[in-house]
Amino acid sequence: MRGPVGARRAAAGAARRWSGRTPALRIQKLLAPSQPQYRLVTSFPPVALTATTEIIREVDRTRANVSYSAAARAAGLRPYILPVLPPGDADAALDGMAGLILTGGEDVDPAHYGSAPHPALGDVHAERDAFEIALVRAARTRRLPTLAICRGVQVANVALGGTLVQDLPSEWPAALAHDGHWARSARVHDLRVVPGSRLARAIGATDATTNSLHHQAIARVADGLVAVAHAPDGVVEGVEWAGDDWWMAGVQWHPEELTDTAEEWDRALFAAFASAVRAAVVSSRGASAPRS
Repeated sequence: MRGPVGARRAAAGAARRWSGRTPALRIQKLLAPSQPQYRLVTSFPPVALTATTEIIREVDRTRANVSYSAAARAAGLRPYILPVLPPGDADAALDGMAGLILTGGEDVDPAHYGSAPHPALGDVHAERDAFEIALVRAARTRRLPTLAICRGVQVANVALGGTLVQDLPSEWPAALAHDGHWARSARVHDLRVVPGSRLARAIGATDATTNSLHHQAIARVADGLVAVAHAPDGVVEGVEWAGDDWWMAGVQWHPEELTDTAEEWDRALFAAFASAVRAAVVSSRGASAPRS
């Protein structure tokens, strides 16, 4: 039997039931999204970026400049930072990656190309050298598209058998100032690129002006690589793999710092690398597809 409380609940339920009339439509003001509307990064091919280690706030940390990952992301790539690992892990570290970016940083230890240390040699990172040399060789074997930047082009040259100038100011006194107290985005010297080269096609020019933040440089170019860009003083500013079986380009400047400038050269370089990465992904998918 229904008591007073039950009767009140039944009456309230009846009041909530549809009366047959359509309620007035209430329109709320749409709020602006809290985040910018970007394309989903999950649709971009993944690329590995090398990193260094640095003690920050008394803790040894993996570190890479944001400009590298930002430039890769803006080119339509999905960047992953690789920590410094044992060289035996290098090949496995590239599993699932569609490309490799070798970033800037410390000097390369001259022991890797059979030379004694110069008095002006800067800081070296033995573990990073060993890992990145192994990465370059693994990328070559895999034919993984590779973009090498500043230290990256130096370590790639050494990994493939070349040598370096350890200190331009003292070993090549006639060289331009390639390192100085200027902004990282300052374009400080010209360079000339070989017409028809992969690098010339990538940046869309044979003459450009670029930034410069290095005191080491390529001396003897490794077998398999070819020098395709030079500063006015003859310093090698760009190399690439001589064959068509591996998309590899290396530059001595820092294009990741210049992608927001008016000039197209550096954005175009990252775009060309991204295009090679996407082409490699398509090719690998075709190669792995079952035959009918």
